[in-house]
Amino acid sequence: MITDREKAAFEAGIKLGALYHQFVGTPIARETAGAVETAIEQAVGLQPFVQEITVRLNREMMVSNRFGYSELAGKMFDVAIRTEVGAASCRATLRLEDDYPMMAITEIHEAPGNTDH
Repeated sequence: MITDREKAAFEAGIKLGALYHQFVGTPIARETAGAVETAIEQAVGLQPFVQEITVRLNREMMVSNRFGYSELAGKMFDVAIRTEVGAASCRATLRLEDDYPMMAITEIHEAPGNTDH
């Protein structure tokens, strides 16, 4: 039987993986970064089990090409997400660690006395 705790962790991981692969390559400039952050938060926030999401993009890595924009790279992401399934809650992140965009579970809780579904 799969617990709510396991489902919450799965949902956090799948959301971060989808976010990463969906938005890498998006045309971006420092002037549009805020709008892109908001769009990602709103899009991912619509999905089931997402309770909170914060997206920040590293503007220092945005170097314009000859046409005046950059492409969103995985290394630019700093994302925190919280999912909730039943009585379980999971916090996870996507951020640069040792020059690699790493995803990690940072916290996971399940209310005492939770019954598995």
